[in-house]
Amino acid sequence: MRYHSTRGQDMGRSFTDVLLQGLASDGGLFLPESWPQLSVEQITAFAGRPYADVAHEVILPFVSDEISSETLGQMCTAAYSRFKHPATAPLIQVGNEDWILELAHGPTLAFKDFAMLLLGQLFEHVLSQRNERLTIVGATSGDTGAAAIEALRGLRNVTVFILHPEGRVSDTQRRMMTCVREDNIHNIAVQGTFDDCQALVKAMFADETFRRDIRLGAINSINWARIMAQAVYYFTSSVSLGGPARRMSYVVPTGNFGDIFAGYVAARMGLPVDKLCIATNLNDILVRTLSTGRYEPQETHKTISPSMDIQVSSNFERLVSEALGRDHAAVATLMNDLKVNGNFTLSENVLSFIRDGFAAYAADEAESRDMMAQISSVTGQLIDPHTAVGLVAAGKARAAGEATGPMVTLSTAHPAKFPDVVEEATGTRPSLPTGLEDLFNREEFLKVLPNDLEVMKQHIRSVA
Repeated sequence: MRYHSTRGQDMGRSFTDVLLQGLASDGGLFLPESWPQLSVEQITAFAGRPYADVAHEVILPFVSDEISSETLGQMCTAAYSRFKHPATAPLIQVGNEDWILELAHGPTLAFKDFAMLLLGQLFEHVLSQRNERLTIVGATSGDTGAAAIEALRGLRNVTVFILHPEGRVSDTQRRMMTCVREDNIHNIAVQGTFDDCQALVKAMFADETFRRDIRLGAINSINWARIMAQAVYYFTSSVSLGGPARRMSYVVPTGNFGDIFAGYVAARMGLPVDKLCIATNLNDILVRTLSTGRYEPQETHKTISPSMDIQVSSNFERLVSEALGRDHAAVATLMNDLKVNGNFTLSENVLSFIRDGFAAYAADEAESRDMMAQISSVTGQLIDPHTAVGLVAAGKARAAGEATGPMVTLSTAHPAKFPDVVEEATGTRPSLPTGLEDLFNREEFLKVLPNDLEVMKQHIRSVA
């Protein structure tokens, strides 16, 4: 399997090159040259099998012969043995044909663990084989950073810098990053928004000299390995509910578009999917884009679902590339329009392609709080505000007739990561799971820096 940039200048890369490189040298994102196909019989046979076994079978075609099947299987077993629920990604029924897919049973209580724990295994294996080191620089709106730090802490061949927007993540999210003491972990609080953090990371990748000097690598969902790993739980949830004989829809709380693009990957691999519903908070750029065809970032709103406080959804470029039939020049033109003019407009054909597989709905703050209260009252279960956004969107998709039949909403984080908001909405304060009870007594380690590229690069150079 070879990989090509969405913008057409960085082509024919191997899986391990893409893993370590992260972002393409032309600023684009990598996609596999073709979509591996799983037969109905293969998918049906996933039912009842351990999550790690399914992950191995779904991921193996993307890795090709660069990592042996046996080694990949060992990596999957090691990664997913760290989840506390025996089903790894269990389903909870909340309506006649409505389910929540719980993705917060990993060590950092968020769906990011599914990709990050495997990414850590892959990095360590490939870097050891190559006798190389890597400097990871990533941006987080709350959950990616903690998952990356947990997966990469203490690794000999990796130094990690995580940028988060100062004051724009929950206290629990911040402490799950900043209370880690390992020497290879460095937290930076940026005086700005997540989009500022993400722009800094992309600018560092665009600086060839800096990128080469510190051997820069990525852990954000711009890294293809993240998307690949997240496609797995679409398969496991589907077969648990009667797939592939039964088509179903998925509702995904979305900021950077990586998690829902993983659902698109599963569909391209042969999983029957009715609709992929984008769920957003007040930062509704994707709702506006699907409605009007105009992709135009606006001011980032601070909300009770901070992991989705994003206006530039980086992985949307991958879907645009697919909708354009992998026309690299056309993708590059749109991305240049975004850079120069602050927006781009999709043609009717591209918009039709996207609307055929996707819908998009937004939830405001009141709707999100009401949904947390409703689920608590009806089921006795606490959900986090991002999951609440997803359930609001699911209801709107049903009401609009966009999705019928079974519908699975991805629950992306544990409610204890947002205790104040959950308590305000439900009257019950969620407790941190075993092993994290003393989180607020631990010492924090972080550096506060301005939203300034040169200051950021100087700091990373001095430490790395």
